[in-house]
Amino acid sequence: MKNLIILGAGTAGTTMANLLQKRLKNTEWNIKIIDKNTIHYYQPGFLFLPFDLYKPKQVKKPIEQFIPSGVELIQQEIDKIEVEANEVLLTDGTKVPYDVLIIATGTDIAPQEIDGMLGEHWHQDVFDFYTYTGAKNLRDKLREWKGGELVVHIAEMPIKCPVAPLEFAFLADSFFRNKEMRDKVNITYVTPLGGAFTKPKATEALNYLLEEKGIRIVPDFNIESVDGANKKILDYGGKEVNYDLLVTVPTNMGSPVMERSGIGDDLNFVPTNKATLQTLVKDNIFAIGDATNIPASKAGSVAHFESEILTENVMRYIKDEPLKEDFDGHANCFIETGNGKALLIDFNYTHEPVTGTFPFPGVGPLRLLKESHMNHLGKLAFRWIYWNMLIKGKHIPFVSAQMSEAGKDFSNN
Repeated sequence: MKNLIILGAGTAGTTMANLLQKRLKNTEWNIKIIDKNTIHYYQPGFLFLPFDLYKPKQVKKPIEQFIPSGVELIQQEIDKIEVEANEVLLTDGTKVPYDVLIIATGTDIAPQEIDGMLGEHWHQDVFDFYTYTGAKNLRDKLREWKGGELVVHIAEMPIKCPVAPLEFAFLADSFFRNKEMRDKVNITYVTPLGGAFTKPKATEALNYLLEEKGIRIVPDFNIESVDGANKKILDYGGKEVNYDLLVTVPTNMGSPVMERSGIGDDLNFVPTNKATLQTLVKDNIFAIGDATNIPASKAGSVAHFESEILTENVMRYIKDEPLKEDFDGHANCFIETGNGKALLIDFNYTHEPVTGTFPFPGVGPLRLLKESHMNHLGKLAFRWIYWNMLIKGKHIPFVSAQMSEAGKDFSNN
């Protein structure tokens, strides 16, 4: 028998387990998935937790519920990958051999990378919402907060879901208006980017929305430290931004397993071919989702699109066939803008977000780069799609792994 090992049972790893079990059932291949955690989190839901729009029970379920029959779940902590020996070493000393390895270990926040970010003020006046605990603690803070200077901050790129901090700022504006206390809150959006987003067309639309909602933007802010005692953040150029409540997206880093294994970059992301998803580490090692260093968004939709292409390439590798260079960096993201509206953006390596319709050309019903209530409903519907289709490896109708140009206006691109 041969062994295919998947590291990580998050969005990407669970999806791959489901897709590959269908393809490798009743063959000589055993599939095992390794993850120390017992809970699977719907991470897009963390955005809604602080505003009491979702309940905690709506964003978490047991991991084992989504592991298909025939796939062995090993709930142990990974020490490192022994690349030359083709083995995964667990912290209890167990060695798990593999013939093919898929790295799907994701990315986590690393607040310790910013001087002064951690301390007594962490989850008191300084919060993240990229973790379940952070989002839940921020919810408790917002329930009783009386107002002041709210700063929404990004430490550095790349981060999971690049639009999430913007969404937080927009939802905060709506939240405080609904509580009839928007006049008591100043919202400032602080980013290391030159504008609101990584793509020019989307930045133009999003900068306009920030201005319309009275949210101040501080661009090109490269944070050096957090001064918790005086409640301010400082950048390397000498700029300072004061806060009463700091909602930050700290440095995002790949798994420490990659550092211990000697295969990650400076942020522990795995060097990966951006078109095939085969790593540059060794031919029998592949990577997917947030764990890679490819220049695509670190978002659930990207992992979903990658999974279809990676499944095909793993099968081709097993059969000793040439890999397909099919992944085009496709990302599809809803951007909550508050007040029951959202934007939708669809882009890839070569095409930035533009206006148009999705998924049907000229029909929609979703509109690209335009606020609408229908887009907001699409965002909410995605939670059901995620739990019932996406991580179970079911194809989502009318949405292709590669970006379609149909229905999009590239005239000014």
